[in-house]
Amino acid sequence: MSSRQATIEVNAVSKWYGSVVAVNDVSFQVYPGITGLLGPNGAGKTTLLHMMAGLAGVSKGEVKVLGQTPRNNPELYRRVGVQSEHEAVYSFLTGRQFVELSADLHGVPDKADAIQRAIQSVNLLEAQHRPMGTYSRGMRQRMRLAASLVHDPDVLILDEPLNGTDPRQRIEFNDLMKRLAAAGKTILISSHILEEVETLAGSILLMVTGKLAAAGDYRAIRAKLDERPFKVRIVSSDNRALASGLIGLAAVESVALDIDGSLMVLSRNVAVLQQSIAKLAQEKQVRLLRVDPLDETLESVFTYVVNRS
Repeated sequence: MSSRQATIEVNAVSKWYGSVVAVNDVSFQVYPGITGLLGPNGAGKTTLLHMMAGLAGVSKGEVKVLGQTPRNNPELYRRVGVQSEHEAVYSFLTGRQFVELSADLHGVPDKADAIQRAIQSVNLLEAQHRPMGTYSRGMRQRMRLAASLVHDPDVLILDEPLNGTDPRQRIEFNDLMKRLAAAGKTILISSHILEEVETLAGSILLMVTGKLAAAGDYRAIRAKLDERPFKVRIVSSDNRALASGLIGLAAVESVALDIDGSLMVLSRNVAVLQQSIAKLAQEKQVRLLRVDPLDETLESVFTYVVNRS
């Protein structure tokens, strides 16, 4: 990542409202591709997004988007697409009129073609002439996304864009985000739907109580959490015989027999454990059926970092 140009730079940024500190001395960089912004409610995610989108100023520090300060910068807004968390739509406007309004605000030159492309990208051509008041919540989210894309921005800032969407709409959203990222766009997505972020984002930013608690690939973050052993479930043809051998391995902290008969192993070095298991099974004449790491997911990383902070 160091060989690429950072699209968004946040340097020692703080934001406070009176005596309330919403963001506290946060620094990070965002590069082309998809980055997930995660954290519990009240962590400061939306405040950060507002500062990057130019909707709020910083109290201290500096935010740069495409090398420019976003606050009060209309020229930069033409290169940034923003979808806020709140559904700010006019229910009497048709979907097409709503996207057209965004095109007008951004000064899109070839407006008709741009509107058509944006609406087509979210698969709402058939519903574009209906009032948005008749849309489902998921449809409104998709048309709002079309309005954020109509001016073909270089940077997309999306705050909870998956709220109200059904499984099919989420698949379509993922496909669209991946196409945009492949085209060189920078996409920053705030979401509480961790399994979706896990399949999309190449990098995550994890906010807790206004501070940046972790950043990078979530698997790399998990690997650095040395104080928390990895959980591994093992199923074999003779779990009890295997357990007696596992207890003596240096890579194993504990072994327990789960209620379903499988072995639950805690280890601080899964790579060594996996190598040792195969040799041990051969020695014990036991056939391995499954070896599953249980907590190498974004949800496990999120839960542990939030609870620790």
